Amino acid sequence: MKKIMNTILLIMLVIVLASCGNKNKDEHKNHDMEVSQAASSKVKGGAYIVNLVDTKGKKAGEATLTQTAEGVSVEVNATGVKPGEHGIHFHEKAICTPPDFKSAGAHFNPTDKKHGFLNPKGPHVGDIQNITADESGVIQDEVLATMVTLSEGKSNSLFANGGTALVVHDKADDYKTDPAGNSGDRVLCGVIKK
Repeated sequence: MKKIMNTILLIMLVIVLASCGNKNKDEHKNHDMEVSQAASSKVKGGAYIVNLVDTKGKKAGEATLTQTAEGVSVEVNATGVKPGEHGIHFHEKAICTPPDFKSAGAHFNPTDKKHGFLNPKGPHVGDIQNITADESGVIQDEVLATMVTLSEGKSNSLFANGGTALVVHDKADDYKTDPAGNSGDRVLCGVIKK
Protein backbone atom coordinates (compact mmCIF):
# COMPACT_ATOMS: atom_id res chain seq x y z
CA MET A 1 0.00 0.00 0.00
CA LYS A 2 2.82 2.39 0.94
CA LYS A 3 4.54 1.64 -2.38
CA ILE A 4 1.34 2.44 -4.31
CA MET A 5 0.90 5.74 -2.40
CA ASN A 6 4.51 6.74 -3.13
CA THR A 7 3.98 5.94 -6.82
CA ILE A 8 0.79 8.03 -6.91
CA LEU A 9 2.55 10.94 -5.17
CA LEU A 10 5.44 10.71 -7.60
CA ILE A 11 3.08 10.76 -10.59
CA MET A 12 1.23 13.78 -9.15
CA LEU A 13 4.54 15.58 -8.60
CA VAL A 14 5.59 14.95 -12.20
CA ILE A 15 2.22 16.27 -13.47
CA VAL A 16 2.50 19.42 -11.32
CA LEU A 17 6.08 20.09 -12.46
CA ALA A 18 5.17 19.50 -16.11
CA SER A 19 2.27 21.95 -15.90
CA CYS A 20 4.58 24.57 -14.33
CA GLY A 21 6.99 24.19 -17.26
CA ASN A 22 4.18 24.66 -19.76
CA LYS A 23 2.90 27.68 -17.83
CA ASN A 24 6.34 29.32 -18.03
CA LYS A 25 6.49 28.59 -21.76
CA ASP A 26 3.04 30.08 -22.24
CA GLU A 27 3.93 33.14 -20.15
CA HIS A 28 7.14 33.63 -22.18
CA LYS A 29 5.22 33.22 -25.44
CA ASN A 30 2.56 35.68 -24.27
CA HIS A 31 5.26 38.17 -23.22
CA ASP A 32 6.90 37.94 -26.66
CA MET A 33 3.51 38.49 -28.30
CA GLU A 34 2.85 41.51 -26.06
CA VAL A 35 6.25 42.99 -26.96
CA SER A 36 5.64 42.41 -30.68
CA GLN A 37 2.23 44.05 -30.43
CA ALA A 38 3.62 46.92 -28.35
CA ALA A 39 6.32 47.55 -30.97
CA SER A 40 4.03 47.31 -34.00
CA SER A 41 2.88 49.98 -36.43
CA LYS A 42 -0.52 51.15 -37.53
CA VAL A 43 -1.90 53.49 -40.16
CA LYS A 44 -3.50 56.70 -38.94
CA GLY A 45 -4.64 59.35 -41.41
CA GLY A 46 -2.09 58.43 -44.09
CA ALA A 47 0.80 58.30 -41.59
CA TYR A 48 2.33 55.18 -40.03
CA ILE A 49 2.48 55.22 -36.25
CA VAL A 50 5.32 53.06 -34.96
CA ASN A 51 5.13 52.11 -31.29
CA LEU A 52 8.56 52.25 -29.66
CA VAL A 53 9.47 49.90 -26.81
CA ASP A 54 12.36 50.12 -24.37
CA THR A 55 14.83 47.40 -23.38
CA LYS A 56 12.26 45.97 -20.93
CA GLY A 57 9.63 45.65 -23.66
CA LYS A 58 7.52 48.50 -22.29
CA LYS A 59 6.03 51.16 -24.55
CA ALA A 60 8.23 54.27 -24.43
CA GLY A 61 6.68 56.40 -27.15
CA GLU A 62 6.03 56.42 -30.85
CA ALA A 63 7.32 57.61 -34.18
CA THR A 64 5.09 59.00 -36.90
CA LEU A 65 6.28 58.21 -40.44
CA THR A 66 4.86 60.36 -43.24
CA GLN A 67 5.71 60.16 -46.94
CA THR A 68 6.79 63.49 -48.42
CA ALA A 69 8.16 64.49 -51.82
CA GLU A 70 11.69 64.48 -50.34
CA GLY A 71 11.49 61.19 -48.44
CA VAL A 72 9.95 59.97 -45.18
CA SER A 73 9.43 62.38 -42.31
CA VAL A 74 10.21 60.70 -38.96
CA GLU A 75 8.66 62.45 -35.97
CA VAL A 76 9.76 60.85 -32.70
CA ASN A 77 8.00 61.37 -29.37
CA ALA A 78 9.53 59.13 -26.71
CA THR A 79 10.83 59.04 -23.14
CA GLY A 80 13.32 57.14 -21.01
CA VAL A 81 16.60 57.83 -22.80
CA LYS A 82 19.58 59.80 -21.59
CA PRO A 83 19.77 63.52 -22.49
CA GLY A 84 21.63 64.51 -25.66
CA GLU A 85 21.97 63.23 -29.21
CA HIS A 86 21.02 59.73 -30.27
CA GLY A 87 21.64 57.77 -33.44
CA ILE A 88 18.49 56.55 -35.14
CA HIS A 89 18.35 54.09 -38.03
CA PHE A 90 16.05 51.85 -39.99
CA HIS A 91 17.09 48.22 -39.50
CA GLU A 92 16.55 45.32 -41.88
CA LYS A 93 14.15 43.11 -39.89
CA ALA A 94 10.71 43.88 -38.48
CA ILE A 95 11.50 42.24 -35.13
CA CYS A 96 12.09 44.04 -31.81
CA THR A 97 13.10 41.54 -29.12
CA PRO A 98 14.38 43.17 -25.91
CA PRO A 99 16.67 43.73 -24.20
CA ASP A 100 19.26 44.30 -26.96
CA PHE A 101 17.04 44.44 -30.10
CA LYS A 102 19.67 42.52 -32.09
CA SER A 103 16.68 40.74 -33.61
CA ALA A 104 16.24 43.83 -35.85
CA GLY A 105 19.43 42.86 -37.68
CA ALA A 106 21.81 45.30 -39.34
CA HIS A 107 20.91 48.63 -40.88
CA PHE A 108 18.50 48.59 -43.81
CA ASN A 109 21.01 48.54 -46.67
CA PRO A 110 19.61 47.29 -50.00
CA THR A 111 22.34 49.17 -51.94
CA ASP A 112 25.16 47.39 -50.04
CA LYS A 113 26.97 50.58 -48.94
CA LYS A 114 29.03 51.35 -45.83
CA HIS A 115 27.58 53.28 -42.89
CA GLY A 116 27.56 57.03 -42.62
CA PHE A 117 26.77 60.26 -44.44
CA LEU A 118 30.47 61.23 -44.14
CA ASN A 119 31.76 57.84 -45.32
CA PRO A 120 32.93 57.96 -48.97
CA LYS A 121 31.54 54.42 -49.42
CA GLY A 122 28.23 55.23 -47.72
CA PRO A 123 25.62 55.78 -46.58
CA HIS A 124 23.22 52.97 -45.78
CA VAL A 125 19.69 53.58 -47.03
CA GLY A 126 18.58 53.23 -43.38
CA ASP A 127 20.87 55.97 -42.07
CA ILE A 128 19.08 58.99 -40.56
CA GLN A 129 20.29 62.24 -38.94
CA ASN A 130 20.64 62.16 -35.12
CA ILE A 131 17.76 63.09 -32.86
CA THR A 132 18.00 64.88 -29.50
CA ALA A 133 16.54 64.20 -26.06
CA ASP A 134 16.07 67.05 -23.58
CA GLU A 135 17.43 67.14 -20.01
CA SER A 136 14.56 64.90 -18.85
CA GLY A 137 15.32 62.22 -21.46
CA VAL A 138 12.32 63.16 -23.58
CA ILE A 139 12.62 63.11 -27.36
CA GLN A 140 10.37 65.41 -29.38
CA ASP A 141 12.22 65.67 -32.64
CA GLU A 142 11.64 65.35 -36.37
CA VAL A 143 14.10 64.30 -39.05
CA LEU A 144 13.82 63.51 -42.76
CA ALA A 145 14.95 60.15 -44.14
CA THR A 146 15.63 60.96 -47.79
CA MET A 147 16.70 57.50 -49.00
CA VAL A 148 13.61 55.47 -48.05
CA THR A 149 9.97 55.35 -49.08
CA LEU A 150 6.67 54.11 -47.70
CA SER A 151 5.63 53.11 -51.23
CA GLU A 152 5.46 49.36 -51.59
CA GLY A 153 7.20 47.37 -54.32
CA LYS A 154 10.46 49.34 -54.27
CA SER A 155 13.80 48.06 -52.97
CA ASN A 156 14.12 51.04 -50.60
CA SER A 157 10.58 50.63 -49.21
CA LEU A 158 10.37 50.32 -45.45
CA PHE A 159 7.86 47.51 -46.09
CA ALA A 160 10.24 45.49 -48.33
CA ASN A 161 10.91 41.86 -47.40
CA GLY A 162 8.33 41.78 -44.62
CA GLY A 163 9.20 45.16 -43.12
CA THR A 164 11.91 46.92 -41.15
CA ALA A 165 12.45 48.33 -37.66
CA LEU A 166 13.15 51.82 -36.35
CA VAL A 167 15.91 51.74 -33.73
CA VAL A 168 17.12 54.53 -31.43
CA HIS A 169 20.66 54.12 -30.08
CA ASP A 170 22.21 55.16 -26.78
CA LYS A 171 24.76 57.59 -28.24
CA ALA A 172 25.08 59.96 -31.19
CA ASP A 173 25.97 58.60 -34.63
CA ASP A 174 29.35 59.93 -35.85
CA TYR A 175 28.13 59.51 -39.48
CA LYS A 176 31.29 57.73 -40.62
CA THR A 177 32.18 54.59 -38.62
CA ASP A 178 30.90 51.34 -40.14
CA PRO A 179 28.60 49.60 -39.28
CA ALA A 180 26.63 51.90 -36.92
CA GLY A 181 28.50 55.16 -36.38
CA ASN A 182 29.70 54.23 -32.87
CA SER A 183 26.17 54.97 -31.69
CA GLY A 184 26.21 52.37 -28.93
CA ASP A 185 23.49 50.09 -27.63
CA ARG A 186 19.99 49.91 -29.08
CA VAL A 187 17.68 51.47 -26.49
CA LEU A 188 14.32 51.84 -28.31
CA CYS A 189 12.82 49.77 -31.12
CA GLY A 190 9.66 49.75 -33.19
CA VAL A 191 8.38 47.42 -35.91
CA ILE A 192 7.44 48.81 -39.34
CA LYS A 193 5.30 46.43 -41.35
CA LYS A 194 1.86 46.14 -42.93
